[in-house]
Amino acid sequence: MDKVNESIISAGFGGQGVMVLGKFFAIAGMLHEFKVTWLPSYGAEVRGGTAHSYVRISSNTIANPAVFNPDTAIVMNAPSLDKFEKRVKSGGLLILNSSMAVGKPKRNDIKIIEAPLTDEAIKIGNVKIANIITAGIYASRKRIFEKDILKNVIKTMLRTREELVSVNLRALELGMEIGKE
Repeated sequence: MDKVNESIISAGFGGQGVMVLGKFFAIAGMLHEFKVTWLPSYGAEVRGGTAHSYVRISSNTIANPAVFNPDTAIVMNAPSLDKFEKRVKSGGLLILNSSMAVGKPKRNDIKIIEAPLTDEAIKIGNVKIANIITAGIYASRKRIFEKDILKNVIKTMLRTREELVSVNLRALELGMEIGKE
């Protein structure tokens, strides 16, 4: 595999799983033996308020965990689109939950994948898995993570909630399908 130096911002309302998503990517990176940082930003938010997390994944030592111009932004709602779209690196990737972000991205120098993630999660059976659908989209596009390791991350993170494993695995698979070029 080529050298990896990837930065990700996940953003949305509290309760949409953006912190879990950041942790998911960090664990996957560690299992691939990359250097990783995960920096959650809750601020004064509560469920329903905005929240975001920063993840850096690298083959080399990471000097600073901050993410100013991410390679990828995963945006789960309209306020997060307004806040983070302009920060994505030119040539980067924006994954947008079109179920919750009514506005359209304005950039034409980045790759944009719009999908009704919340609606898709509801169809699968759990609104809280929209974040794992985005993980599948990201994994399919970036090709940094092996699918089996991502499945193991789900099983590990949900070891005390085994009833949620199968729905999350279906969400990952769906995301990987959506993310295919």
